[in-house]
Amino acid sequence: MTSERQREEQEAVLTVAHAEHAKGLNRHAFFKLHNRETGEDLVQDTFMKTWKYLVKGGKIEIMKAFLYHVLNNLIVDEYRKNKTASLDVLLEKGFEPGKDYSERLMNVLDGKAAIILIQRLPERYQKVMRMRYVQDLTLTEMALITGQSKNTIAVQLHRGLEKLKLLYHRV
Repeated sequence: MTSERQREEQEAVLTVAHAEHAKGLNRHAFFKLHNRETGEDLVQDTFMKTWKYLVKGGKIEIMKAFLYHVLNNLIVDEYRKNKTASLDVLLEKGFEPGKDYSERLMNVLDGKAAIILIQRLPERYQKVMRMRYVQDLTLTEMALITGQSKNTIAVQLHRGLEKLKLLYHRV
């Protein structure tokens, strides 16, 4: 079995992983499921499964990849569940037939178009735009990754965004 020291190390590893990746995992689960509560439950299950794996002596080389792998498997399991709901249950949960989701759909499509247009930007802007708007990194995180100052990153983001707006309006 594991010693007390190993257990404390495992707890520390999982605590750090939770602090670093919980927000991104929740966002990923919500994007896939379109249900915040179910997504949060699956993220908690992800950390529970990871904890059980660590306690059994499992080795994890890249924590982020492992967590996303476990979460994706849980999401697939969720999709496979047979979901049947009566109209009464749906109405109680707030479902209203005939709701207009066209504005949300247009926002999603605009976002996807913007991501595609990022590829047309000069290389120095592509990297920071992807890091900020696709990976949702902060200026501090971006500065650590690139080795540039936060001010330089902010300027590149501003200029890249201006160029992206020009490209978007041409399309």
